[in-house]
Amino acid sequence: INIRREKLMHIWYELLSNTVLVSAVTAWFVAQVLKTLIDMWYTKGFSIERMWGSGGMPSSHSATVCALMISTAFEYKVSSFEFAVSFVLATIVMHDAMGVRRETGRQAKLLNLILDSDFMEIKGIEDFEKRLKEFVGHTPLQVFMGAVLGIIIAVIINMMLHPV
Repeated sequence: INIRREKLMHIWYELLSNTVLVSAVTAWFVAQVLKTLIDMWYTKGFSIERMWGSGGMPSSHSATVCALMISTAFEYKVSSFEFAVSFVLATIVMHDAMGVRRETGRQAKLLNLILDSDFMEIKGIEDFEKRLKEFVGHTPLQVFMGAVLGIIIAVIINMMLHPV
């Protein structure tokens, strides 16, 4: 039992000393908390769904991939294969958040308006149990702010764990 405990502690130590992983997860968590607080401020109410939901300010997707990319640059240098992969991933994720996912949210908003209208009653179509999620994408500002947040968190964590 003592050997298992030591192995488990070693695994936790390795996970927590992985600055790339810690930076990305921390950036995601901080972005989600900020998103929830900002939503609370605007709506004057608390929605636990904002803690893991998509969309909103700042983009947790952008924060996560930018923290991943910057930590990778610290850990492996910008000339590395690892940095190249993280850079391409960050670019795709942020582009997708502003493009396809944003359009999906706009379409959901329009469909929800149609579902709420008298048109549905005229056609005799039964109500859906749930409305479509409208917060799935991001504006360019939300993506930018998520990116800035991720970069700041990655720099802070890397400076704390790898002081110069």
